[in-house]
Amino acid sequence: MTIDSSTATSDTISTADASAPAGVDILAERLADVWVELEERLDRVPVLSRLAAGTVTLHDYQRLLFNLRQQVVDGSPWISRAASNFDIDHFELRTAAIRHAEEEHRDYLMLERDYVAIGGSLAELRAGRKNLGSEALSGYMFHYADQPNPVGLLGAMFIIEGLGAKRAAGWAARFQEVLGLADSQVHFMRYHQDADSAHTGDLEAILTSGIIDDGAADEIVRCAQVVARLYALQLEELDH
Repeated sequence: MTIDSSTATSDTISTADASAPAGVDILAERLADVWVELEERLDRVPVLSRLAAGTVTLHDYQRLLFNLRQQVVDGSPWISRAASNFDIDHFELRTAAIRHAEEEHRDYLMLERDYVAIGGSLAELRAGRKNLGSEALSGYMFHYADQPNPVGLLGAMFIIEGLGAKRAAGWAARFQEVLGLADSQVHFMRYHQDADSAHTGDLEAILTSGIIDDGAADEIVRCAQVVARLYALQLEELDH
């Protein structure tokens, strides 16, 4: 699994290479299939089913934030660890990971403010522990980030940032509609629509730049599959 550093310039990262191999389209199709499977699984997650049906409660939203916080707080650390394991031949990916970690390392504070704004205890939130799905997800992310040149984590980013860009704002709006929440109580989710849209744009530029070979593509898809399953499990385990 390699990336051709001779093509990994800032121009190739910022602009999709028109001469990129056909494998770029195949990778996009494979990731799209993973996303469809994730969407189908999310539709069956109890808290999201109640949200769609309009029967969700404030307690549901509180539990969602409580459980997400335990995983979100690990986000910047595993990205930073991944950055430290990219060698000089993967300089552009290391640079992107460092920048991403910096952008996300305060995200959990927004979530904490939302939790307190709906009546939650900050002390209890910070003393919380990960649910089974969150334990599995964080464990996998740190394990993978420890590998040399963990290019497959681009698949994890595809899932996690994709959820922020494509689903978070819709969830926030629905919670507001059903529960009558103020913008200040759903800030974390609303913020991630714009922030993660920018991140997915950066990710798409990397994936379509022509610097990903077939071995790396396989790792990216496999990582996306695992993270999609574990993220859904995290949501399934809210009350366990």
